[in-house]
Amino acid sequence: MVTGNDLDLTGLKCPLPVLRVRKALQAMPPGARLTVTCTDPMAAIDIPNLLREDGHRLERSAREGGVLRFSILRGADAPG
Repeated sequence: MVTGNDLDLTGLKCPLPVLRVRKALQAMPPGARLTVTCTDPMAAIDIPNLLREDGHRLERSAREGGVLRFSILRGADAPG
């Protein structure tokens, strides 16, 4: 669920978190920030890989117990 620039993906399992992050970022303007909260341990690998592949920047990530939080800066749109 997206609330403002917060995306709560707790309880979702792979591949849903990474797919939802991609969809949310596509709907945002370049330079926007997105905060993601999830509980899928694979997201610790999948989300940073997605960001690198799609040209976004992971500003911060944290793990608190079983909860992962990512602070993401949306990159510029790819040309053409």
